[in-house]
Amino acid sequence: MTENKPKASEEQLAYAGVLNIGMWVGLALLVVTFILYISGVLPSYVPIEKLSEIPQGSNVPYWGMRAHEFNQAFNVPMGWGWTSLVGKGDYLNFVGIAMLGGLSILCYLVILPILIRKKDTAYVAIAILEVLVLALAASGILKAGGH
Repeated sequence: MTENKPKASEEQLAYAGVLNIGMWVGLALLVVTFILYISGVLPSYVPIEKLSEIPQGSNVPYWGMRAHEFNQAFNVPMGWGWTSLVGKGDYLNFVGIAMLGGLSILCYLVILPILIRKKDTAYVAIAILEVLVLALAASGILKAGGH
């Protein structure tokens, strides 16, 4: 008896393959950069021992502050400004986070030639729009919300 299992398309397999490899690379990057941070191999932008201190005029330690307050207290650059701190142990792990965040864009770019070759115009348009929307969102050009 043969089973009628649905088969994955070429583009689904390509997307899943890139996503799988990217997820493992991103996870490894997060582990390595975290170990570098906690080992003290690289200096931190915000010294780890300072995180538990309660700043003057506050009743909350630095690690309990809202992100905006924390960033102001330590003069942390906003948006993609964190890239200027990538040599610091506490900001190096942002590289893995950004890589994982951009993985969907890479996956869509990988399947785009397959969709074009198949002349699947609707999905080509959707994939291009998806890449543009995700890239625009990641760029920080549009500002929305409370962060």
